[in-house]
Amino acid sequence: MNLITGATGLLGSHIAEQLRQSGELVRALIRPTSQTNVPFLKQIGVELVTGDLADRASLERAMQGISVVYHAAAKVGDWGTKQEFERETIQGTKNVVDACLAAGVRRLIHISSTSAYGHPEPGGQPIDETFPLGDRFWMWDDYTKAKIAAERYIWDAIAQRGLKATIIRPSWLYGPRDRLSIFRIARSLRTGRVRIIGKGTNPMNSVYAGNAAEACLLAAAKPEAAGQAYNVTNDGIITQRDYFNAYADALKLPRPTKQIPYSVAYAAAWVLEAVFRMLRKQRPPFITRYATWLLGRHTFYSTEKAQRELGWQPRVGYQEGIARTVAWYHEQMAGSAPAP
Repeated sequence: MNLITGATGLLGSHIAEQLRQSGELVRALIRPTSQTNVPFLKQIGVELVTGDLADRASLERAMQGISVVYHAAAKVGDWGTKQEFERETIQGTKNVVDACLAAGVRRLIHISSTSAYGHPEPGGQPIDETFPLGDRFWMWDDYTKAKIAAERYIWDAIAQRGLKATIIRPSWLYGPRDRLSIFRIARSLRTGRVRIIGKGTNPMNSVYAGNAAEACLLAAAKPEAAGQAYNVTNDGIITQRDYFNAYADALKLPRPTKQIPYSVAYAAAWVLEAVFRMLRKQRPPFITRYATWLLGRHTFYSTEKAQRELGWQPRVGYQEGIARTVAWYHEQMAGSAPAP
């Protein structure tokens, strides 16, 4: 029996799908208020258990009879309060770790992020798993800080408490059931608001959720992957410009041609963030510093370790992955799904 936290999210739903396709039993811890992707989970035969990462009793109940825990739940995105990130990402991870140890779970697969590396200087060699966790932050960099703090708790539990855990570090995820990026990308391309940040020749670090899910399952099946971290960050080499062109072509919309210097985009995002935070806006501005960095960074993350030790290869390339994502988006729009 496998337990997934965050199964209603993008990566968690793909982990559930692949486990069920391989005949595995799957249980998902679902918050009482969560409805996203719940019909999909029911359709594929996932056992749903109501609970919350903040509720230790519900976690302990969900852990009964569990061999592997896939911990994909966290505060998603870079917009929110410090308290939200601490509660949902840091404290939630601590509770999962403690419950795993108490229940004698065989393996924990913890979904971290390349954000755990902080904001490395651009250029140089591809970043692999020997690169240290980040220690340089921006103001309001709560998403990055929370990802690092959660990871540190995992590593401490591995070293001091005998936790059998593997850490997966994906980059920007995309794919069917993505209720964040694809709606914003489609809307921005349709309205002509997309700007190529810089020259657009920088490599994108983006991975199809199904590919990342497969890495998680491979790690869970290999005893030697315990105590290791793996970058799972791209489906090959693609530039920022080609990435947006692929979305534009799949959506049958004009390709973006306007460019904006990275420094200008970053400065504008800084001002917008400051204004939105002063006004206590619940939604993020059109562009944030993190999004600017995500799109325009000249940094590349190596997946060589995952390929060598896990036997992982991205089975779905960018063209196919984007086509699947857009097809799912059209299905949602045809069904009058509310756009985030």
